[in-house]
Amino acid sequence: MQDLTLVMAQLDPLVGDIPGNAARAIEAVREARIEHGADIVVFPELYLSGYPPEDLLLRPSMETRLREARATMAEKVARDVLVIIGYPGVREGQRYNLAGVLYNGRWEAEYAKQALPNYQVFDEQRYFAPGSEPLVYEHKGAKLGLLICEDLWDGAPVKAVCDAGAELLISLNASPYHHDKPAERLRLLEQRARDAGKPIVYVNTIGGQDELVFDGGSCCVDGEGELKVLAPYWQAGLMPVELLQQSAVAWVPQPGEIEPDVEPEESLYCALVAGLRDYVNKSGFKGVVLGLSGGIDSALSLAIAVDALGPKRVKAVMMPYHYTADISKQDAAEQAKMLGVEYEIMTIEPLVDAFMLALANTFAGTERDTTEENLQSRCRGVLLMAISNKKGLMVLTTGNKSEMAVGYATLYGDMVGGYNALKDVYKTWVYRLARWRNTQSPAVPERVIERPPSAELAPDQQDSDSLPGYDTLDAILVRYIEGDMSAEAIIDAGFKREDVYQVVKLVDRSEYKRRQAPVGVRVTPRGFGRDRRYPIVNGWQPGE
Repeated sequence: MQDLTLVMAQLDPLVGDIPGNAARAIEAVREARIEHGADIVVFPELYLSGYPPEDLLLRPSMETRLREARATMAEKVARDVLVIIGYPGVREGQRYNLAGVLYNGRWEAEYAKQALPNYQVFDEQRYFAPGSEPLVYEHKGAKLGLLICEDLWDGAPVKAVCDAGAELLISLNASPYHHDKPAERLRLLEQRARDAGKPIVYVNTIGGQDELVFDGGSCCVDGEGELKVLAPYWQAGLMPVELLQQSAVAWVPQPGEIEPDVEPEESLYCALVAGLRDYVNKSGFKGVVLGLSGGIDSALSLAIAVDALGPKRVKAVMMPYHYTADISKQDAAEQAKMLGVEYEIMTIEPLVDAFMLALANTFAGTERDTTEENLQSRCRGVLLMAISNKKGLMVLTTGNKSEMAVGYATLYGDMVGGYNALKDVYKTWVYRLARWRNTQSPAVPERVIERPPSAELAPDQQDSDSLPGYDTLDAILVRYIEGDMSAEAIIDAGFKREDVYQVVKLVDRSEYKRRQAPVGVRVTPRGFGRDRRYPIVNGWQPGE
């Protein structure tokens, strides 16, 4: 009888940086050996390429770079440590999502992912051929059955690897976060372990990649589905799992560190911070600049930016006009001082006046309408983009999912920017997150949270002048967007017919705006992007 130390390498690769990812893997194995006495180190799915590599997989040099990286690893990875790591690879003319086994300088085996997801944000059937054979690799008396992500949820690959003699299942994953995903993942994992009667080691990636964000949560459950080890969410690192050989055919994971449960607001807030931090840092921006209006959306965006990047890398600009309330100016200044960011006031009155003078002949004989309101927003967008160009700061857009759903935003105005931390956050959650953030330390002035929301583009304007109240609006949007319910089904659920048809029509006709919106982190099961793909031009009528 003996024991083994398996280390889960919960790390944040950079998509496309194959040499860099390989170098970090080599260093991680060294650390795992020194700090934990690792016998086995397991990395996430497609770690060497980063996830998702998308059409980089089609580049002719991809396979060459992977081959070079794997050769470097074979030469430099610490001896007497078994390494299991994910990467793509072309074998006999077919491209596969692979898990490679490296030991003492030799690549000894490869497993090809069998279940290729093709739903929500996943598009693996575009790139990969499915594998067909299980892989059980024996190391120091332990028979390790390899799986990759979706294989674990598909009964066939699990049964096949168990039938092949696996005593311990090891799953490499790149499982992105959304609301309630961590708890859902654990429930499924515990059920799968009970069904198989085998312990499962589940290694997940971490960090942001474009609109996706990965929460980590690597873990180990025993053959009865009991959680034994759970790595911290939202933290990269190495987490050991101690495995004790109970019999000739059974390995039992020993109790280890288990990350405590967190509130849903904390989990979501961490997702937004991680997504923004990685987007800015991996893209090489010096920092961000945003328009700070004194409203709740820009206030929460500022808090997220400061938590992601630090106050010295964040610039806030207040751009008042005639309709900007004094309390908005006061609250913006208070928050900027509270968070310690660079703050500047730039009035847009001269810009709006100049545009109106230039347009005077064209607009002669017309009534004032949203055109003039949008012009204010577009003047602000011009200023922010000029600061971005001159200072090398990315513009952080601040609209929320409720507004983007119904088109309550101005193209080339408040929609300008490179990234939107709140793009997939409904307005009611914006308030919840602001209140939660203030329980950690003062970040959003209380008056900003309590005030009725307004775009302040016209006298005494409030959002409720144009839209149902946000509680009602969000309830309808969740049913229509997340649940794919018809207008009539939503009405049957107890909502006013006029509210429902107003909302669904706004959603349907605003697709062209959403296509031009900045990228933002996905935190719901149906983010605007790969999750929800609707034609811009169509004759569909809402109803049944």
